[in-house]
Amino acid sequence: MKKPTVKEFFDKATWTLTYVVYDTETKDAIIIDPVWDYDPAASKMSTESIDVVMDYIQKEKLHVHYILETHAHADHVTGSQVLKKKIPGSKVGIGAKITDVQTVFKNVFNLNPEFPTDGSQFDLLLNEEEDLKAGSLTIKTIYTPGHTPACGSYLIGDALFSGDALFMPDYGTGRCDFPAGSANDLYTSVHEKLYKLPDTTRVFVGHDYLPNGRQVAFETTIGESKKQNIQLKAETSREEFVEFRNARDKKLAAPRLLLPSVQINIDAGNLPAVENNGSRYLKIPIR
Repeated sequence: MKKPTVKEFFDKATWTLTYVVYDTETKDAIIIDPVWDYDPAASKMSTESIDVVMDYIQKEKLHVHYILETHAHADHVTGSQVLKKKIPGSKVGIGAKITDVQTVFKNVFNLNPEFPTDGSQFDLLLNEEEDLKAGSLTIKTIYTPGHTPACGSYLIGDALFSGDALFMPDYGTGRCDFPAGSANDLYTSVHEKLYKLPDTTRVFVGHDYLPNGRQVAFETTIGESKKQNIQLKAETSREEFVEFRNARDKKLAAPRLLLPSVQINIDAGNLPAVENNGSRYLKIPIR
């Protein structure tokens, strides 16, 4: 399929874009980067964002095959497992390099020694340039490390879902200061991989932060990004980008939901096990 239909859902609380991608004729569909709402003050989960996505899927009578993550997010909790329970037969997938992130953060959070770092919490571990069939849809995984070492982008027909690698041209790119992140790797991912795609390729970004108070924007093209991206144009040198990105990242505050999000997301969206008092607990390191 050359031009899939894309429906976006914007979560203002985390600036996150979730996408439902589908074939209007066959109704085959996938979901990319769903949000499970989390209130850190009350430590309470809710499904408002998930419910909106489900309402759309049911209204359009879509057959969802997969729920895909571009990476283990540090700014929102994934709703993948909640959606999987609501959509019989669906599977949760992520790039196979997630094992690198699991290994890093198992140590950061001093998780249970039995916590698996082989990616087995996910139904699918996707390899680069590997075709994944979802009925009439074909999804190609492109590894785009930099923001994290395990980031992936998905190419479906003429539509690229760039996660946190590439944002709207007036915002730039994702930060690279998380453990094992690398501005040098991100330059390679965008400049040497994504910018090699046809200029007409539609790009759907993982977040939008409404710079200068504009309305939410989520779709650009490879051509527009190469010409106009304020941080990484086609002619931007590696040295220039790495120097800029590293300097900018030093000034950025940690994402509001960093600590809860990473713990849940490296576990494929599963919450920690119930303890003997009937409650679940996240670990918060004190620095």
